[in-house]
Amino acid sequence: MVRTAPARFAVLARLAAVAGALALGGCTTLGPDFALPAPGWEKTWQSTTLAELAPGSPAGPWWGQFDDPALVALVVAAEASNNNVRIAGLRVLEARAQLAGARALRLPQFVVGTGAAGYAANQRGGLSLGDTDTLFGSVGAQVGWELDLWGRFRRAIESADALWLEREATRLDILILVRAETARLYLLHRTLEERLEVVRSNAAIQQRSVDITGTLFRQGDASELDLQQARAQLLTTRAAIPVLEAALQQTRNGLCVLLGRPPGAIPELSASPPRLPQLPAMAAVEVPADLLRRRPDVRAAGYRAAAQSAQIGFAQADLFPALSLGGSIRIARSTPGIANAVDLQLGPSIRWNILDLGQIRANVRVQDARLEQALFAYREAVLQAAAEVDNSAIAYAKDREGDAVLAESAAAARRALDLASLLYREGMIDFQRVLEAQTALLRQQERQVVNRGEIAVSLVQLYKALGGGWVPPATDDLVDDATRQRMRERTKWGPLLDPPARDDPEGPQ
Repeated sequence: MVRTAPARFAVLARLAAVAGALALGGCTTLGPDFALPAPGWEKTWQSTTLAELAPGSPAGPWWGQFDDPALVALVVAAEASNNNVRIAGLRVLEARAQLAGARALRLPQFVVGTGAAGYAANQRGGLSLGDTDTLFGSVGAQVGWELDLWGRFRRAIESADALWLEREATRLDILILVRAETARLYLLHRTLEERLEVVRSNAAIQQRSVDITGTLFRQGDASELDLQQARAQLLTTRAAIPVLEAALQQTRNGLCVLLGRPPGAIPELSASPPRLPQLPAMAAVEVPADLLRRRPDVRAAGYRAAAQSAQIGFAQADLFPALSLGGSIRIARSTPGIANAVDLQLGPSIRWNILDLGQIRANVRVQDARLEQALFAYREAVLQAAAEVDNSAIAYAKDREGDAVLAESAAAARRALDLASLLYREGMIDFQRVLEAQTALLRQQERQVVNRGEIAVSLVQLYKALGGGWVPPATDDLVDDATRQRMRERTKWGPLLDPPARDDPEGPQ
C-alpha cells in the first residue's frame, strides 16, 4: 500500500511522540537539591535586651506608633514615589521575564523557514519550435526539540525562579530601608526644628542679659567687661542659628529625594506641629523564633544561594550528550506541467562536546565554589542581622535611660540661671557666673532635644533591624500605572506586568 505524504507525516509524528515519551521517562536531574545550612545558633538565639523591650505585637505599621500624621503621610508618599523602590519593582519584572524565558526552553528550540522562487527562459535557437519558460519555487521549515534528559532546563527554571524570589525579597528590603530612612530624616528634621527653637529662646534670654548689663554699665553699676562678655555670648549663640537652618534645609532636600521630588516645599510636614512626636511608652515589637530568617535581606541571601545551587546541575548537564528530535518539510513546485514534490525528514540527533569535557568539568567546579561562597554569604547575612538587632535594641534602651537624667539636668540648669541672674542683679556674684549658667542651660537643653531625637531614631532602627515589623507593601503593583502603560506600548508583556501571585514569607528551605 502506498501512503500519501500527509499520511507518512502523521506516522512519523506519532513515532516522534513515542520516542519523546520514552526519552522523557528516563530523564534525571543532575546537581544537588538545594537546602539551607542546618539551623545552628540562630534557631535559639535571642537578644536579651530586645526580649525586655517586647511586650507584644504592634498594632498596625510601626510608624503609626509615633501618632504623627506627617510621618505617616511621608512614609506612604515615599513608598509610592521613591525611585529606588520603583527600580526594585522593575528588577522583579525583569526576573519574571527571565523566568518565562527559562520555562520556554522546554518548547521546541528553533524553527527555521526557507524558501526560493525563480524563473528560467529557455530559447532553443532558430530551429526550435518556440521558447519554453519555467517557473519554480519551494518552501520549507525545520524544527528541533532538545529533550531535557539531564535536567538542564529544569535547573535553569529552578535558578530563574530563585532569582525572581530573590528580587522580590530585595524589593521588600529596599522598601524597608526607604521607610526607615524617611522616618529618620523626618525625625532629624523635627529635632533640628526643636534645637533651632532652643537656640532662639536662649538668644532671647541672653539679649535680656545684654540689655540689663548695658543699663547697669550706663549707670556705673557694671563694668564694660560685663557688657562685652554678654554681647559675645549672645553673638556666639546667634551664630549657631544659620548653621541649624542650613542643616534643616539639607534635611528637607534629603526627604525630597526619597519622595522622588526636586528640592522644595514638603506639604506633608504641615500635618503635624514642628516638634518631635511623642514616643510610645514601650516599644511593641514581635519577636518570632525565626526572627533572623524573616528579614528580607536574609531571605534574599538564601535565594541567591538556591539560584547558584541550580547552576551546578545546569553545568553538569554539559558532561553528557544532548538528544534532540528534529524534523523538516520541504514543498517544491514548478511549471510547466505543475510538478510537485514533498520531502519529509524526521529523526533524532545527538550533540556531545566530548572534546571539551575538561573545560566543562572546570566550569562545574567553578559553580560549586560559587555555591559555597553564597552559603557563607548567607551565614554572614544572618550574623549581621543578629548584630544589628542587638545593637539597635541596646541603643534604644540606653537612650531611654538617659532621657530622664537629661530632663532633670535641663531643669537644674534653668533654675541655676534664674538664681545666677537674681544674685547678679543684687550684686552678690560677678557676671561670669551668669555667663556660665547661660552656657550650661543652652548645652543641657540641646542635649535633651538631641537625645529625644536619638531615642526616636533608634526605635526606627530597631524596627528596621527586625525586618521592618514585617509590614507588607501597601500595594502588590511592581510599577505605577504610567510606567506600566509605557511598557505595554513598547513591548508585549502580557500578564507579566500584573501583580505577582507568589507569596513566600519564609524564604528557601
